[in-house]
Amino acid sequence: MWTGLLDRMLGRLVSQGALDVTYPDGIMRRYGNGRAPQVAVRLSDPDLPRRLVVNPDLALGEGYMDETVQIENDDLHGMLSLLLSNVNNAPNNWREKLLHMRGYFRWAAQFNPAPRARANVAHHYDLSGALYDLFLDEDRQYSCAYFARPDMTLEEAQRAKKHHIARKLLIEPGMSVLDIGCGWGGLALTLARDYGARVLGVTLSEEQHKLATQRATDSGLSDRVEFRLCDFRAIKGQFDRVVSVGMFEHVGIPHYREYFRTVHDRLAPDGVALIHTIGRTNPPGATSPWITKYIFPGGYCPSMSEMMAAIEHETFWSTDVEVWRLHYALTLRHWYDRFTANIDKARALYDDRFCRMWRYYLVASEMTFRHYGQAVFQVQLAHKQDAVPLTRDYLYPPQAQTRDLAAE
Repeated sequence: MWTGLLDRMLGRLVSQGALDVTYPDGIMRRYGNGRAPQVAVRLSDPDLPRRLVVNPDLALGEGYMDETVQIENDDLHGMLSLLLSNVNNAPNNWREKLLHMRGYFRWAAQFNPAPRARANVAHHYDLSGALYDLFLDEDRQYSCAYFARPDMTLEEAQRAKKHHIARKLLIEPGMSVLDIGCGWGGLALTLARDYGARVLGVTLSEEQHKLATQRATDSGLSDRVEFRLCDFRAIKGQFDRVVSVGMFEHVGIPHYREYFRTVHDRLAPDGVALIHTIGRTNPPGATSPWITKYIFPGGYCPSMSEMMAAIEHETFWSTDVEVWRLHYALTLRHWYDRFTANIDKARALYDDRFCRMWRYYLVASEMTFRHYGQAVFQVQLAHKQDAVPLTRDYLYPPQAQTRDLAAE
């Protein structure tokens, strides 16, 4: 029964390209129009057809991790590209119905009060620091880089991202900055060293806090940069600038109003805030259950409408909204290439199943940016209408690119 259901499901889903599936009973079926791209997959677990019908995202990811989903030539990029591009182009398909059903439970899944938020962060960001050294740039920027030129190295593109953000914040020497979700401290240190700011960074990750604090000491910036291990909701006072990069994805829908109310209250009357987050260009949806279980528990990438609906309640001026499209796909491909080049070191830290999980995470994430409507949103906010210039010319001074690449 389940094989027949999966057969019909794939028949409706795959219309472009060719997907050859060998079922556990040895029968092979082809789906699609037979043209390129072509991908061949073997299912070796008799229970996989049932699991793929009931919960396809979770079953496919776990099957790859457990090697019960075997891809010819291990073409993970090809398989996920084929599936996601077909899903994205299929009207009224089964996955949309599945997302609709998941929507009933997403508020509970994303309820992230401070204790639960701390546990969710520890699940991912308190992994061995040596793991992140295997694939991130030298500054440990774990968010989308900015490829002002397609031939940029990862280090150059991450520096360009930090300086692009700094220009949007219109940082001046002596300004106070609150960095919500500061990671390992790279942006905070850049704002202090290159722009003369005084920065308070907050994180819930013990590993990030420890390393960021050490980096501030080592770079002689501990008098201008402080890192605290605490929830952003616990911060008091006001700051000239508020910045948050790659953290809003972890807030959770039930807390959007609370998040932007905090940004509102922490931002000085003449201040400027910049929120940088992964988002979806499609209507509100739900997080992949595989991502929720293995990578980012409690996480969700918002649609623009969900994000702006919360902002509109806080009497902000949205002074700039920028959408980065393929920048994160390029970033993830750099991370994947670096991770696979260091795969033996990763196995020494964990095991082969973990490595397959991490590869699946990086490739699946890249393919959602290429084929499934994910992008990066940068929203600039202010209390006053004229807090920033009325055109974007200030973001692109002629000397900026040369200065950015020479910095650090």
